[in-house]
Amino acid sequence: MAKITINRNACKGCELCSVNCPEKLIFMDESLNVRGVHPAKFRESDKCKGCKICAMMCPDVCIEVFK
Repeated sequence: MAKITINRNACKGCELCSVNCPEKLIFMDESLNVRGVHPAKFRESDKCKGCKICAMMCPDVCIEVFK
């Protein structure tokens, strides 16, 4: 199982990570960040394989994946 951290205040809410996650474990949070947008949020799960697609898709390098 991998661990994903998302810098919620740097996230601009583009949703590239959530639409490209093969396991659909990233979604947009209901609360707003300091930018006034809904940031990405990781749903903790054993399904995450640590493929790093979410991190590669993030244009602002807000996501880190640890195995």
